[in-house]
Amino acid sequence: MHTPHRPHQAVSFSQAIDNSPSLAKLADMARASSDMLKGVEKLLPAALRANVKAGPIDGQSWCLLVTGNAAAAKVRQLLPALIGQVQASGKNITEIRLKVLLAQPRQ
Repeated sequence: MHTPHRPHQAVSFSQAIDNSPSLAKLADMARASSDMLKGVEKLLPAALRANVKAGPIDGQSWCLLVTGNAAAAKVRQLLPALIGQVQASGKNITEIRLKVLLAQPRQ
């Protein structure tokens, strides 16, 4: 038995989020991570800020995505201050992990 073909309707990103609780939760977590990064940016040297991106939150652990090993080494030195700032803003984060993003070789 053949079912008639129904054209797919395009939905906006916000409509897709509204229609999916799991997507809504994911968007909320991404927003929370981004907000936490904004809250600690002032502790990062200006030259380093472009190398640090908000990553996932997993319970009491927050991940920062850092471009390159040198930038990661500098951010690692700032971790106690970053954790203190996040906690002072009311978030229950006890650990910040760093994930180093290596530059892709140019072809």
